[in-house]
Amino acid sequence: MGKIIAIHSYKGGTGKTLLSINLAALYANRGKSIALLDLDFRAPSLHAIFKVQDTDYWLNDYLNGVCEIKKALIDLSQTHAKKGRLLVGFANPSTEAIREMTAKDRKWEMKALGRLLSLKTSLLSDIGLDYIIFDTSPGLQYSSINAIVSADVVLVVSGMDISDIKGTQRMIDELYELFEKKTGLIMNKVFADILLSKTRRAELASKLVNSYNLPMIEMIPCFCDVLRTGNSAIFAIENQEHPFVKTLDRVATTIENL
Repeated sequence: MGKIIAIHSYKGGTGKTLLSINLAALYANRGKSIALLDLDFRAPSLHAIFKVQDTDYWLNDYLNGVCEIKKALIDLSQTHAKKGRLLVGFANPSTEAIREMTAKDRKWEMKALGRLLSLKTSLLSDIGLDYIIFDTSPGLQYSSINAIVSADVVLVVSGMDISDIKGTQRMIDELYELFEKKTGLIMNKVFADILLSKTRRAELASKLVNSYNLPMIEMIPCFCDVLRTGNSAIFAIENQEHPFVKTLDRVATTIENL
């Protein structure tokens, strides 16, 4: 059976979604079967990145019990996967849908958790997917907690600014210690001059591991050309020799071995 990977962060702007979509594309290029799910119901973005304007069913419908998960997935393998299979589930971006999801109570969230947990059977086992990747909502929203509980592996993405570091530390202390999950840290947008020096890189890694009390999966430098593309394109598909893609390739291999 495959793995469910939740990619989470304390706040927005860390590059969590950029990492999620490119990790999914990279696995697909390896010949894997992937489902990428947009669980950021407060600020959906995958529909814009993949240029999907409308669909018969959204992930909202699946969590509401309106449809089965297979109906909420769109197969984008022909356009976004060179070798494997890429299925994407989109969160409804309409204002009405966002308001509805933010107003859900705890009873509904418990039912939604059950439907996320059932993905291990309905997607990993029945369909034979290798990975499900959750692009979560940042912070301590119920939807994010549900994603963490449902996942086999959690990647916590943090930037280098002090507010992100301190907030992520609190989040890990208050939330992650409750769940026995394989969890790793990805520091994103790290200054390149730090990473070019083996001594400074080692010092920073040691400091961050001690601060977060999590294993370091990878430190990714700030690539201006990647940032310039924003989320208008999936970088890993057409730039397989780029250092960003090679770095993400190491992340993918690390996850496979967890």
